[in-house]
Order: sequence, then structure tokens, then C-alpha cells
Amino acid sequence: MKNLLVPKGAFGYLNNRKKYTALRTVLFFSISAALYISGIIRTGSNKNLLTIVAVLGCLPACKSAVNFILFLRAKGCSDALHEKLVSYEDGSMTVFYDMYFTSYQKNYPLSHMALKGGILCGMTENPSCDCREAEKHLEQMLVQEGIKNVAVQVFSQEDKYIDRLSRLSEMQVEDHKEREGIINLLYDISI
Repeated sequence: MKNLLVPKGAFGYLNNRKKYTALRTVLFFSISAALYISGIIRTGSNKNLLTIVAVLGCLPACKSAVNFILFLRAKGCSDALHEKLVSYEDGSMTVFYDMYFTSYQKNYPLSHMALKGGILCGMTENPSCDCREAEKHLEQMLVQEGIKNVAVQVFSQEDKYIDRLSRLSEMQVEDHKEREGIINLLYDISI
């Protein structure tokens, strides 16, 4: 089952998680329903131990349903944008797809992100995403984690982002001293 999952940050992650959480939710509710029905068939009443187990089994099923709804709302990177951006991935930078960041006020869906040295840039395809607020949110999360000297840029225009990626791929910079910490933080704060 683990091999069927697309890892976080890879292209198609959000679509894969939608399917996975939908199947998991149906399975969990099916198990609870089967336990409840088998208890009624066996005893002739719903006043039995299997009813309690079935009701308790609804807890993880409901949690899975909430996750499904969360992933259902999230949109990942489009195929057209993915095809354009693949050519800029040269191995000198770390790239992320389908990153969906949440805060108390807003959500920030970023289709693509790139990290090289102390520069983190991202692209959103969602017209309602406020790029400046997304930058502030990511900068705030980095500072809270104790990671400094990272410039964050979020673009909503494809041509400007592609231009930034091409300049970023040509730059000769050392990896940030806390590169792994940045990557782990991005994975931790995204769905």
C-alpha cells in the first residue's frame, strides 16, 4: 500500500492523496457498518458489544472523512505547468510540487516551489492566492523554526516565475547551512 502513495512534494501528490483518503474513508466506514450489522444479526438487537466497537470505529472513519474533504478542496499543479517546469529542474535545486500551506486566516496553494541556496521561490496557479501574504507566512514559519537568511518569493505569473527559475538554475551558490531543516519545515507545514 505504501508503494501506491506519491511522496509529499512530488508531482501528483494532492490527486493521489484524494484517491487514497477516499478509499480509506469508504473502507473504515464499511468496517464499522459490517461490525454493526453482524452484531444485530448475531444477537437480534443493537445492544451488544459489536455496536460499541462499530461506534468507536467511526472515530477514525470520521477523521479520514475530514482529511478527504481537506484534500478535495486542494488543487495541485496542472499538467501544462508541470511540462513547462520540468526542463528547469537540473538537480542543482530542490523542487516541490503540490504544496498547500494553511494558516489561521488563509490557505496558500503553491503549485511549484524551488529551493537553491538561501532562495525559496514558488508559483501559484490560484488567482485568489495572495502572494505577499504567502511570502510573509513562509518567512514567519522559517523564523519561528530558527532558520534565517532565506529569501522567499511567490509568483502568480507563469512567465515571471519561469524567468526566475532560469536565473536560479544558472546561479552558483552553496547550499543553505540549514537546507534539510527548510525542507522538513516545508513538508511539516503543508498538507
